[in-house]
Amino acid sequence: MTFSPISYVESLRIGSVDFVSPNEIKVLLDVEAPNNVALNAGVPRPFPRVNEYALIPTESGLLVAQIEWITIERSQYPKRRGVQDFGLLDLPYPLRKMSLNPLGLLKEKREGGETSYSFSRGVERFPSVGDPVLTPTSEQLRAIVESGEKRNVTLGVSPLADGASVKVDPDRLFGRHLAILGSTGSGKSCSVAGAIRWSIEAAQAEIAKPEETKEQAERQKQEETNKQKAAKEKEETKKPVNARFIVLDPNGEYTSTFSGLPGVRVYGAEDDKSQKIEQLRVPIWLWNGDEWAAFAQASEKTQRPTLIQALRSVRDGSFDKFNLTSWGTRCFLRTVITTIRQEIRAGSPWGKFPAPKNFYEKLKKWKEDFEPNDAYTSEENEAINALQNQVDELIRPRNVTYASYDFSRREVLCLLALVEKAYRAFGGAEQDLFPLDADAPVPFTGGDLLRSLEANAELMGTSQYVETMLLRIRTLLSDAKLKAVIACEDAGSDNDNAADKNATKNALADWLNAYVCPSGAASPSITVIDLSLLPAELTHIIAAVVARLTLEALQRYRKLSDGQTLPTTLVMEEAHSFIKRYNDDGENVSASKAYAQVFEKIAREGRKFGLGLVLSSQRPSELSPTVLSQCNTFLLHRLTSDRDQELVAKLVPDSLRGLLRDLPSLPSQHAILLGWAAETPTLVRMNDLAADQRPKSDDPNYWAVWTGAERNVDWEAVAKDWQGIADEETPSE
Repeated sequence: MTFSPISYVESLRIGSVDFVSPNEIKVLLDVEAPNNVALNAGVPRPFPRVNEYALIPTESGLLVAQIEWITIERSQYPKRRGVQDFGLLDLPYPLRKMSLNPLGLLKEKREGGETSYSFSRGVERFPSVGDPVLTPTSEQLRAIVESGEKRNVTLGVSPLADGASVKVDPDRLFGRHLAILGSTGSGKSCSVAGAIRWSIEAAQAEIAKPEETKEQAERQKQEETNKQKAAKEKEETKKPVNARFIVLDPNGEYTSTFSGLPGVRVYGAEDDKSQKIEQLRVPIWLWNGDEWAAFAQASEKTQRPTLIQALRSVRDGSFDKFNLTSWGTRCFLRTVITTIRQEIRAGSPWGKFPAPKNFYEKLKKWKEDFEPNDAYTSEENEAINALQNQVDELIRPRNVTYASYDFSRREVLCLLALVEKAYRAFGGAEQDLFPLDADAPVPFTGGDLLRSLEANAELMGTSQYVETMLLRIRTLLSDAKLKAVIACEDAGSDNDNAADKNATKNALADWLNAYVCPSGAASPSITVIDLSLLPAELTHIIAAVVARLTLEALQRYRKLSDGQTLPTTLVMEEAHSFIKRYNDDGENVSASKAYAQVFEKIAREGRKFGLGLVLSSQRPSELSPTVLSQCNTFLLHRLTSDRDQELVAKLVPDSLRGLLRDLPSLPSQHAILLGWAAETPTLVRMNDLAADQRPKSDDPNYWAVWTGAERNVDWEAVAKDWQGIADEETPSE
């Protein structure tokens, strides 16, 4: 059977436009339009269902619309084409209607006698009332789903588009942040693993294409004289996939997921050679002031300034206020200058009680170290004597009963001038007053930090206020099971060996090589950080530190590379645990707020530096709204919670919210892809992953265990591993 163009289009007609608005088009279906399968197009065509597509011819092309609902209305008499009113009796008659959401335009191209289609988002011209509505052909459905450029990564197929492949552009998928959301058991973790694996495999195939073509040409010329040698040469000259993924895994699901891919490194709380898990190391000197303050729960008024000053001091070297060498005194004088300047900015030295008395107590403490020494030069001793005399003049009149502890501005400024003069005499310079930022990643040990905290607390007169903070930090540093993760092996060594000093100097570069990516022009890297065995309070800070360091490293890379970026993707499994919604009260900085703000900064600014986010969460309603709103692409699996559905609905345009009504009923391994990476919202049946490539997130097999699958339990072995007791250390009876 053959059709003329007009009759062919007429055979695809299912109704006509009855109502038009910018976000909705209502259609009155023809009476003869089939209920399920259409045969009038020459081949069996399923009648459009909810969330499927319909076409409306316009002057610009075929307007593509998605079906939101289909209903029946009762009419007093038949009005549709092919049915006449004989005037005998008016009876209620069922009329079928459907509502469409306009999506974009499908344009037809003819080249060499062949017809092709291209789809683009946006509507140039809306149809008019009475225009025909058509059911799309298989070719048109594939053009809608498979449209776009650089769509090199295949995620799955579309059940609503005759099994058309759903492909995405990696630049859009990872460059503008991706959120993979779904309830437990909906296939969310497999989608995360699949998106990474399929992207790398697609890149490998793309790299291999020109090499394969070259080899074929050589084999044709040389008649394939040495296949084995050619294969070996190909393997040696094959370019690696220059991809970088950092997976923060709180449940230990991805330790073996990426086996077989190049550049995979797995780090965990404990070294496990059998599973190829290396020891995770995120030493304390990598933490910045905000992270330390959040972990130590430092109060804003007293503890936090002391902590920041201690970090600033310790990053300049081992701080010891009792060290009477010139270098140690210079460090001490620098801290005194910083403290006095802070007092002046706050106005406290000449303010009301008790602030002036606090300054008086500080002067008494400082005076103990303003003593001449034989190790000093004559100039240094002269400066110390002048400073000592000035402090005596300030202390003496206030060392009586009922003394006034107020200080005049002149007294404080005169003292500051003498301290600055002494600092210069000991070799200091104005630009060296803050030689390193408190957040500079310079190695130091836990002992250095504690000594610096105690010394700076005495200098700043806050010793009585920092005891609880010191206790928290001591508890962290004394935990034997955490030392391997947070300790600095090289910093603070008493050995002056040149090799040790060089190792300390290169500690940051070594960490970046291990966790972000190896140095080199083309270095593939998939870093999986297993956080499952870490305490909860440390899990969050480790995640925040790794994320922040990755962003700052890429910022500096772009600065030193003439604006070039190093595309990297940070993957957050169970993101709602790390990026929690918080109340911004503006006063106290809670730990969850401090950690979430790291990821909020990445969400806002990461794209400019080549850092993309992939968020995986089963509770989007608990995520930071700032981070979620910055995601441009969504892969939505089954969501059953009303709060989660309402939140997701707010993230998409009003015209597409009808599509999200499918979320509670989506089968496993199915998802709705929408946003920047998808030309049109699409239902996707995700591709399959091999059993050994899936994350360890399967449901527990209760029935198999109940009915005979044995589980040998050795709680003694579990207890020893938990307590860190080796077999040879077990006490004998």
